[in-house]
Amino acid sequence: MKVLIVEDERPASENLVEELQAIDDNINVVAGCNSVDETVRWLSKNPQPDLILMDIQLSDGLSFNIFKACKITCPVIFTTAYDKYLSQAFEYSSIDYLLKPISQDKLRNAIRKYKNLQSHFTGGNHSYPLPDYLGSNHHDRKRSRILVRKGVEFQTVRIEDAGYFFTEHKLIFLVDKENRKYMAETTNLSDLEDQLDKNIFYRANRKYIINANYVKRFKPLERSKISVELTLPVNEEIIISQENSASFKKWIGES
Repeated sequence: MKVLIVEDERPASENLVEELQAIDDNINVVAGCNSVDETVRWLSKNPQPDLILMDIQLSDGLSFNIFKACKITCPVIFTTAYDKYLSQAFEYSSIDYLLKPISQDKLRNAIRKYKNLQSHFTGGNHSYPLPDYLGSNHHDRKRSRILVRKGVEFQTVRIEDAGYFFTEHKLIFLVDKENRKYMAETTNLSDLEDQLDKNIFYRANRKYIINANYVKRFKPLERSKISVELTLPVNEEIIISQENSASFKKWIGES
């Protein structure tokens, strides 16, 4: 496993190297970067590592700026002394968020999580690696499963079992056929929409993507808007705008 460490405090960086080697001597720390600029330069000149351990607050800004400057498709474990970036971190290719000081047990669990996910996506009937799944290389492929988070654990849900998706506080959630709610590992609804079968899923509005198989009924509202009721409970009314009402009727009639 090739690991890149992005950390601007030398003692913390050296400690991570020691802890990683103690956890698994097959882990190879290929480089250590201490700033946004240095990380961008390294990524532009080298192949993507298997995993990045990335501090959030660096000497020249937040490490989120790295994602704006270059494409990162490998999984990232964020390390930070602050929990205020948690929601923002999971907008990127994050599989874990470790608060400093980082114990060996927490780091070991994070590495185990990476290995379990990697094994899942490269074994059995899966033909695409975890870095590609977390990245944006498969927008043209319609998803059959989606990676989700429940508490501190990760699992996958079959797309056909997703009753609807919604966004809240910049996070994406999936509600399945049993009305179980999960945090979906995807950056935004627009990216997710591109990867879903449009015969089954419809972008109802800025907040919701709904599954045709879970539409119970719908009714017209004033100004040609439409109110959609699902077979699953939803905390608010799902409204189709006047501009999209015709396309919704066409979609639901053909689904």
